[in-house]
Amino acid sequence: MDSPEGKSLIQKWDDAGHLIANHTYSHLNYNLDTTTLEIFSSDVLKCEAIINSYKNFAKLIRFPYLKEGDTVEKRDGLRKWMHEQNYRAAYVTIDASDWYIDDRLKKRLSSDIHSDLKPYRNFYLDHLWSRSTFYDGLARKLTGRSVHHTILLHHALVNGLFLSDLISLYRSKGWHVVDASEAFRDPIFSLEPKTLPAGESLIWAMAKETGNYESILRYPGEDSKYEEPEMDKRGL
Repeated sequence: MDSPEGKSLIQKWDDAGHLIANHTYSHLNYNLDTTTLEIFSSDVLKCEAIINSYKNFAKLIRFPYLKEGDTVEKRDGLRKWMHEQNYRAAYVTIDASDWYIDDRLKKRLSSDIHSDLKPYRNFYLDHLWSRSTFYDGLARKLTGRSVHHTILLHHALVNGLFLSDLISLYRSKGWHVVDASEAFRDPIFSLEPKTLPAGESLIWAMAKETGNYESILRYPGEDSKYEEPEMDKRGL
């Protein structure tokens, strides 16, 4: 992000009005024993020093890998530090594995640049709609209402190709796209589920905390191993 290319990209996002939030500098997994609170918080501040001059900078942290600590001490220590620094968690409510679809797509294109992209588009849309309806259904059971969702998507080729199709799909299903700043005003994002390991989708963590959804909750919530069999089956 501090390279000329990275700075140019972030500037374009900032100029377009997008929130510029903190995802740490080094993308460390906070659940690892080697990533202490001191190391992780220092990495957050290293990122902040680079992005805090952008006009749409927001004190929101998206945890790398959606991991928020594997012990009470690490989880609560990080939350205390965030409160002291006026940071909030930029939770996702809908977790997904677009990154894995992107990996498979790029491997196919590296071997055959003329590969048909439609099957990858179809799987991408099927996967994200499946995950969206799962987490939305769970959110409605937990809260009794429709929440403002945030979905895990990456700056990747697959989204460059198919994001507009995904937005069209949501709209065709009666969903509405809202700005991130509006989404994060939903009271749900002020919650801090007391789960261990902490993290995953906010909806996943809320359900886990109740102890009532063990039959449908897997760990991790999303991963390549869940999508690999179907992608293999489809020849992707």
